[in-house]
Amino acid sequence: MSKTKFDLLIVDIVRQKRLESGYSQEQLANFLGVSNGFIGKVESNKFSSKYNLNHINKLANIFNCSPKDLLPNYSTYEVKKPDN
Repeated sequence: MSKTKFDLLIVDIVRQKRLESGYSQEQLANFLGVSNGFIGKVESNKFSSKYNLNHINKLANIFNCSPKDLLPNYSTYEVKKPDN
C-alpha cells in the first residue's frame, strides 16, 4: 500500500516541524519510541510506512501543538459524483 496524497501532506507537515525544531530523524524516532529507521521510511516515498493517529498525538506533544496542526486543513479525497 502506497502513501496517499493525504499521507504525504502529513509527512511534509511533520518533517517541517521536525526541521524547525532542530531534531534529527533518530531523535524524533527516540521520542516516538519507534525504530531509528522508521522516520526515514516515513519521510521517503519509496516506503509505505506512515504515521498513525497515536503517532500524531505523540508528535503534537513533542512539538507542543495541537494534533490538528499536523494535519492538512482540507480534504484530498475525491468523490466522483453521478451525472444528473
